[in-house]
Amino acid sequence: MRNISTALFTIILFSAYSQESTVAPKYSNEFLAIGVGADALGLGNAMVAQTNDVNSGYWNPAGLTGANKWLDISLMHSPFFSGISKYDYLGLSHAIDDKSTVGFSIIRFAVDDIPNTTQLIDNNGNINYDNITTFTAADNAFLFTYARKLKKEGLSVGGNFKLIHRKVGDFAKSWGFGLDAGVQYKIKDKWKFGVMARDVTSTFNAWVFNLDQQMQEVFVSTGNELPKNGLELTLPRIILAAHGKFELGKGIYAASEIDLDVTTDGKRNVLIKSGVLSVDPHAGVEFGFKKYVAVRFGVSNLQYIKQFDDSQKLSLQPNVGIGLAFKNFKLDYALTNFGNSSNLYSHVVSLKVSLDRPKNMK
Repeated sequence: MRNISTALFTIILFSAYSQESTVAPKYSNEFLAIGVGADALGLGNAMVAQTNDVNSGYWNPAGLTGANKWLDISLMHSPFFSGISKYDYLGLSHAIDDKSTVGFSIIRFAVDDIPNTTQLIDNNGNINYDNITTFTAADNAFLFTYARKLKKEGLSVGGNFKLIHRKVGDFAKSWGFGLDAGVQYKIKDKWKFGVMARDVTSTFNAWVFNLDQQMQEVFVSTGNELPKNGLELTLPRIILAAHGKFELGKGIYAASEIDLDVTTDGKRNVLIKSGVLSVDPHAGVEFGFKKYVAVRFGVSNLQYIKQFDDSQKLSLQPNVGIGLAFKNFKLDYALTNFGNSSNLYSHVVSLKVSLDRPKNMK
């Protein structure tokens, strides 16, 4: 019974404890790779070159120079894994002048109301359901962004300071920080190119564990090692992107983008991989009418999956979406196959609002 009672904690604490074997575990802070905005998710997360609004604080801080309103607000909510976990995002941006913009973003990925059954059986071997409590496992990130247009026409640069807080109930928590940097270059309105360097100086997470004496005894008696305080390192990820937009006539357009995610934490299960670097391509296509309506398609998560006969089969994650805009409001929807599994489709809705400077403000 005690093996069962600690199984949940073994799973929840595993990602935090993995740094004991290496200071730079693969997939560290991976909740920051999910993406924000239903428009981007519908395009398979191919957004680094074309992003030009409040969500640029996440995708490419250089693109934040396109958010030229006094205040832009972006909101997104999505339940994952049939509502077990929740993913929420808030983005704000403010144009300082015609060359500079600042932004602030909050990202939260959490599982709430997880049963804590480690105290279900008391020291006398009696089952007491009143001892069951609940806790939350949450990953939070706070991004502070600055972007500026350079003298070279069409060229912008930007950067993020990231503050990360991850918590598993009262049992484990970490604080971390890191930097992102981005460049974006636009050739008229037809071609755009972008480079995003996430965790460019590496991101550091310091973990602290707080297990009471009884909890420690349960871990030891069931053969589980006690997690220890430690430092987790997230290595840099470079994203190279190119975007093209083509007018089809009478306000109708077609646009496409392809991004290459280059990770530096060793071999991953992606399309192009090696012992040092891995490259994960993803692309999106959009058809629209002026700024009023857009339909989007994207492919991502390309990887080879081993079959029962030991053969390899190429799989991909499809994404679709639609966007509607009217004056200063934009509503986007995406259906994304999160986790590349047939029964894990997620509905994503996001809203953007642009506000002009109030007339009564000097």
